[in-house]
Amino acid sequence: MTLVPARPATRPERPSTGPLIDQFEFGLDAPICLTWELTYACNLACVHCLSSSGRRDPRELTTEECKALIDEFERMQIFYVNIGGGEPTVRPDFWELLDYAVEHHVGVKFSTNGFRITPERAEQLAATDYVDVQVSLDGATPEVNDPIRGLGTYDAAMRAMANLQAAGMTDFKLSVVCTRHNIGQLDEFKAIADRYGAQLRLTRLRPSGRGADVWQDLHPLPEQQRELYDWLVANGDRVLTGDSFFHLSAYGEALPGLNLCGAGRVVCLVDPVGDVYACPFAIHDQFLAGNVRSPGGFDEVWKHSALFEDLRSPQTGGACTQCSAFDACRGGCMAAKFFTGLPLDGPDPECVKGNSAAALAGERVLPGSSQDHSHAGPVRNQPVPLTLLTRRPDQPVARPVSACDASPVAGLSAGPSADRPG
Repeated sequence: MTLVPARPATRPERPSTGPLIDQFEFGLDAPICLTWELTYACNLACVHCLSSSGRRDPRELTTEECKALIDEFERMQIFYVNIGGGEPTVRPDFWELLDYAVEHHVGVKFSTNGFRITPERAEQLAATDYVDVQVSLDGATPEVNDPIRGLGTYDAAMRAMANLQAAGMTDFKLSVVCTRHNIGQLDEFKAIADRYGAQLRLTRLRPSGRGADVWQDLHPLPEQQRELYDWLVANGDRVLTGDSFFHLSAYGEALPGLNLCGAGRVVCLVDPVGDVYACPFAIHDQFLAGNVRSPGGFDEVWKHSALFEDLRSPQTGGACTQCSAFDACRGGCMAAKFFTGLPLDGPDPECVKGNSAAALAGERVLPGSSQDHSHAGPVRNQPVPLTLLTRRPDQPVARPVSACDASPVAGLSAGPSADRPG
């Protein structure tokens, strides 16, 4: 498998004028948004966790190393970092590091399952400048959410948002990973966000980490992709997406946002042990660019990594460049292609034009996980079994064909789905 798409023999020069997207392809001196997985420890075991979180890695960056990294972010003038995990609040020094980042002019947006957002912590957050909070919820009802995230997680998220609202914090985020079981709840998610004074943020399910094991059961079906696109066109000015759904822009009107794979160009990820990956959704050895503990630190990795330099050359080869929709979707998501065994210069596995159907029907080598931090045993909020696909008692068990395996205009067909990744 080719790690990066084909590149020109001579690197083109960065344009000095024109659309920002054309300039961003060449990368920036510092990422617009850096994702920092502060710990792999987590009190949950979500079935779609992209980093297979659960157990802490004993090699985690120390408190002092984390502070030194924040100092580097300040020198590089990184606007903000998106802190995740794992569950970042289970790390004992999390609140200390949050305060240190704010004191050093580095904004923090952190994702949480909400269990530790007590009234006291909510008041602390509401009184802290330059901090944003994302509360994760993957179902507008417990019946949809808890089989994904764990028993009681719906109630925990609601309590956290109520605490933040009561503390006077406004515009925090309700963060939702879109699955085939919650696409029909988009209006309900928006209503929940409005009720608590939050802003809705939708993200795409990727087949990475434990998400690879449930990809075929959870990722939206073809008609749901269109439903999601139409909903985003109607509501996109009031909803954040983090540029997750630029592959849907091939339907026609471009969605709000950058609409570009920013891996190694404008975004990257630092994991708990200091490894730097090109993409927050591709925590895999194939996308490892370096480590912040190496000479030169993060600055050296970001500016001079061979992987990042390669990713910053505009794509010139591959099937997608011949597609009429290429300027709209730019070939889709690198991580989604990699973890479904597709070439990185080919179509997205959820290509709305159906251009990935032939490749998905053929022989594919699915990459194994390069790391797994999942709990070795049961956890307090273990997810309930995935039994959301309902059927009549007299109906034979058969999973519907996934969006990866059918043209969006073909509808559903009978028979078992393609081989399951993982």
